[in-house]
Amino acid sequence: MKTITTFALGSGTAIAIVLSGLIVHAGGWGNFKLRYFSLTQVLSDQTQELDALQKQGVDIESTARISLDDLLNGGPPKDGIPSIDTPEFDVADTTPFNRDDTVIGIVINGEAKAYPYGIMNWHEIVNDTIDGVNVSVSYCPLCDTILAFNRGSTTFGVSGKLYQSCLVMYDRQNDTLYAQPWGFGIIGPAVNESVERIPTVKTTLGAWLDQHPDSKILSVNTGHQRDYFRYPYGTYYTDDQLIFPVRNRSSLEGHPKDIVTYVWEPDTQTPLNIFSGHSVMFNHDELASTGEQMTELGDRQIRARWDTALSTVIVEDEDGAILPSSTAFAFVYPAFFEP
Repeated sequence: MKTITTFALGSGTAIAIVLSGLIVHAGGWGNFKLRYFSLTQVLSDQTQELDALQKQGVDIESTARISLDDLLNGGPPKDGIPSIDTPEFDVADTTPFNRDDTVIGIVINGEAKAYPYGIMNWHEIVNDTIDGVNVSVSYCPLCDTILAFNRGSTTFGVSGKLYQSCLVMYDRQNDTLYAQPWGFGIIGPAVNESVERIPTVKTTLGAWLDQHPDSKILSVNTGHQRDYFRYPYGTYYTDDQLIFPVRNRSSLEGHPKDIVTYVWEPDTQTPLNIFSGHSVMFNHDELASTGEQMTELGDRQIRARWDTALSTVIVEDEDGAILPSSTAFAFVYPAFFEP
């Protein structure tokens, strides 16, 4: 008779082994956090966002711009991804970031600032002041979308919710939830109200400093312990995987994470779950080849041009004024701007 020896593993050891296997299968910790995000929901309160509105007496069901079924839990709770509310800044000689690091560049009345992706990936929103203008600078790592706007006397935070895989911000003054790629309220007292957008540029720090040598650069002294020189989402930026469901993906012809730039102007119509207004999208690779493209946005002509120095798309009106636009992964445009 053969003797079979068995080893009883403690529950903690067994969980550790299973967890290690899942991490390896996902392709590393960064990918694991995204693909198994639902495991984190049991550790955090996912009801704070809507509860805050219900306490104000907001009739969420009848006034929301989107279907509540499409408002998804992203994993972290409200403010679980902390915005930066007291930003500090470096200059070209003191920043630890390299010239080839990607940044969001903004100029207001001659004052230039740069916000490195290395920091924005971890915090998503910076509440700042540029030349006396109170601004919120937002970035969604899951969609590569950028939105900067005049925040007035309030500040904005990360709600922990997602809509079409993208950041849902909230106004700390009245708890209104905003879909970042649209830039308007989707649930709450300011539903359907648009923010006052500010032009932004996605480029490298070196290219930005070549044009704005006196620019301030967001400091890693954020008050939080993060590795700002490590991308926290594994292979997400370049692979073809989407973690959260989005609509109209079948309309894509190329890679879902090709980089595009879009411009948009909402109108006064408020259909459920659908953008109403005018929008245009430009593929970066195509525009880098052709140089520029003239098209219509509503009843006016606009021009999108490839800026060789900044390696990005700039959109202007007929008079040459820069229009607010956003870069994005290719899947974002049909998800937000196609019916």
